[in-house]
Amino acid sequence: MVTIGVAVAIPEPWATQLRDYRLAVGDETAEMIPTHITLVPPTEIEDEQLPDIEGHLAEAAEAAGPFRVHLRGTGTFRPVSPVVFVTLVEGISSCERLAAGLRRGPLDVELRFPYHPHVTVAHEVDEAALDQAFAELADFDCVFEVGQIHLYVHDAERGWQPTREFPLRG
Repeated sequence: MVTIGVAVAIPEPWATQLRDYRLAVGDETAEMIPTHITLVPPTEIEDEQLPDIEGHLAEAAEAAGPFRVHLRGTGTFRPVSPVVFVTLVEGISSCERLAAGLRRGPLDVELRFPYHPHVTVAHEVDEAALDQAFAELADFDCVFEVGQIHLYVHDAERGWQPTREFPLRG
């Protein structure tokens, strides 16, 4: 068995900036999680399913076109989940359509929560750290083009590792 995920990778310099911030507020999981917008959450599959899933990802990416993401400000899932995130103010519907297209066929997974594209900046840290992240990143702002999605495979020692890119060509 292998655990995979599919995401939009946040480009530099923002990926490192947000990862470093996440570490600074005590979220040590950031060491093993690249900065991203989840499209398909962690999903356990059989090793032999990987080629079919890669084919499915290639088809879904081929059908989706590049799009722009604008990240600005913060949000939270509290009290349901101890998470603070940077919000998308542009690119939400593109992420939703792409995620829906990916979560079909071999990746028809049931979501634990309704899909809400975001970039996590604090997760399962104390309330003060969550409040700090919410306040300190309220002015965060960046814009970038999304031209591909990434398949990640979880490694117990190294965390989430990008293994393949799929260009958006639609």
